[in-house]
Amino acid sequence: MYKLSKKRILKKNKHFQAVYRHGKSFANRYMVLYVLKSRCEEGRVGFAAGKRLGNAVIRNRVKRLLREAYRLNRHNIAVGVDLIIVGRQAVIDKGYTLVEDSFIKLCSKAGIVKDC
Repeated sequence: MYKLSKKRILKKNKHFQAVYRHGKSFANRYMVLYVLKSRCEEGRVGFAAGKRLGNAVIRNRVKRLLREAYRLNRHNIAVGVDLIIVGRQAVIDKGYTLVEDSFIKLCSKAGIVKDC
C-alpha cells in the first residue's frame, strides 16, 4: 500500500526533460517542485539531488527524505500529474518533519493538493 510502484517513478532522461521543459516550477528554500499534467492516468514522480549538494551519501540521504515526504503524502496529491522534486543545499542538515512541511506547502502553492 505504501510502496512506490515502479510504474509511478520517472526514470528515463527524456521523461525528466519533458517535465523540466514543459512543466511549471515552484520553489522554496529546501526544494524545487516541477509539475506537469501527465498523459498517464496516474501521475509519476522523480527525485533529484545535484552534485553541488555533496558526496553520494549526502545526495542519497536528501533523496530518501524527499521520497518519504512524497510517499506519505501522495494520497493528498491530485492524480494525473508528473512531479520532479529537487533537493536544495539547505535541506542537507534538516530533519524529516521540516522537509515534509516544506513539501506540503509547496504542493499547495502549486495547486496540486486534492480537495477533501
